[in-house]
Amino acid sequence: MINIDFRRSEEKEVEMVERKGIGHPDSIADGISESVSRALSQKYMEELGFVAHHNTDEVQIIGGRSAPKIKGGKIVKPIYILLGGRATQKVGEKEINIHGTAIKAAKEYISENINNLDVETDVVIDSRIGEGSEDLTEMYGREEKVPLSNDTSFGVGHYPFTETEEIVYNIETFLNSKKTKEKMPWLGEDIKVMAYRRKEKVTVTVAAAFVDRFVESLQDYREKKEKTLELIKEKVFELTDKEVEVHINTADDEENGSVYLTVTGTSAEMGDDGSTGRGNRTNGVITPFNPMSLEATSGKNPVAHVGKIYNILSLHIAEKVVKDVESVESATVKILSQIGKRIDEPQLLNIEVETENGEKEEETEKEVSKICEEWLGKIPEVMEKVIQGEVTTF
Repeated sequence: MINIDFRRSEEKEVEMVERKGIGHPDSIADGISESVSRALSQKYMEELGFVAHHNTDEVQIIGGRSAPKIKGGKIVKPIYILLGGRATQKVGEKEINIHGTAIKAAKEYISENINNLDVETDVVIDSRIGEGSEDLTEMYGREEKVPLSNDTSFGVGHYPFTETEEIVYNIETFLNSKKTKEKMPWLGEDIKVMAYRRKEKVTVTVAAAFVDRFVESLQDYREKKEKTLELIKEKVFELTDKEVEVHINTADDEENGSVYLTVTGTSAEMGDDGSTGRGNRTNGVITPFNPMSLEATSGKNPVAHVGKIYNILSLHIAEKVVKDVESVESATVKILSQIGKRIDEPQLLNIEVETENGEKEEETEKEVSKICEEWLGKIPEVMEKVIQGEVTTF
């Protein structure tokens, strides 16, 4: 069922948005979960010819202990990473090396994304992935042209970002870009951005872990912090004409020498824990003033888990509607599944569209409905993009 609502939304007086950077413990858990799922999916395809049942969305980051200091400290106790969830280990007489595949994927993800963390000495990775549920495994074995949903769940997506959401998302991705890291190697990957907008004023607070070996003194820290702040301001002013106030590392007590220094660039070394699904939503931000799902999308299997597929699909549909239907300015999509039913036939696909004149238009309704139906038919394409790592989940 496809339902279309027309609305004319008034801009909210206040708004808050958050993004946890790729080095935040929750984001590390998300990244590892998705990397393990992707590696297992590719392994299953190579050895079985299909993606077997699995969900690897139960990664836990147990914070280690470190002794950061000016010019470089040390890791005292490694970060412990537990790989949990379920995965098919045997099909007929065929054994799948799920643990070796998972650990390899986790190490590769950390090496590629956390520049100053040594996966051989700074972390301990343990795979306790269990066997998949028999009834769900059996569901995968059915010879259906279209996969069946393995859960009764829903997905939510909206497009476009609000200006505040754009600011938050772009600050973090900019600070964690390769180009910025080349200019500012002292910036770790654990960068959290929070923005609060009241009417036409935006207040941005950034928490950025500095890597201690690139800091020569407390004065050097102050100078690097100021340089980072100015860079953030430059980026923000590219994104908005609103009045913006930017703060960085507000918990610092510089007089007593207490500043945000880390050895590896992530607070996971300092006792901060992380879990899959506690961070960014599927669109990359946390939006309490816009609809969002609490589903842990990262690590869910990309074939029949609607908690993953529908969250991703809803974003694609919302974007396509706004870009292709001339009168539509924004769209919010909500899709509901029912376990055991075809995933291309949801119980409900509800889309709220904001139009230029705020009125319901028959022609617009037809165009929107057509796009929704087309994208439901493209679910296999969406699955393949997820497996190949072409879609982000956090």
